[in-house]
Amino acid sequence: MAEDRKTILVVDDAPENIRVLTAILGPSYRVKAATSGEKALAMCGGDPLPDLVLLDVVMPGIDGYEVCRRLKAEGRTAAVPVIFVTGTADEGDRARAGSLGAADFLVKPLDPAAVLASVAAHA
Repeated sequence: MAEDRKTILVVDDAPENIRVLTAILGPSYRVKAATSGEKALAMCGGDPLPDLVLLDVVMPGIDGYEVCRRLKAEGRTAAVPVIFVTGTADEGDRARAGSLGAADFLVKPLDPAAVLASVAAHA
């Protein structure tokens, strides 16, 4: 049933990236979207919590690393898995994401099968 689907919060400042992820995840998950780190934090402050957050790194204002840090520092959201989705792919970025408690790190352009596998593994 649709009511039983897990909720994925997609956070990206580019509407096209939100559309792509919604197209990939929509058939299996309830997808919510935020276009900034500030909006993502506000959405995670309400009920119900998302089951997983797909989070862009490079955004104006609060970047993805800071959003993840704040989510992991808050008792209520600390256990919500975060998967970074980004165009930056160097080992320093991966290491930083891991040190902040990210569950995974996906690089754009996205492979739909990899997105679905990662989300299924962590949601």
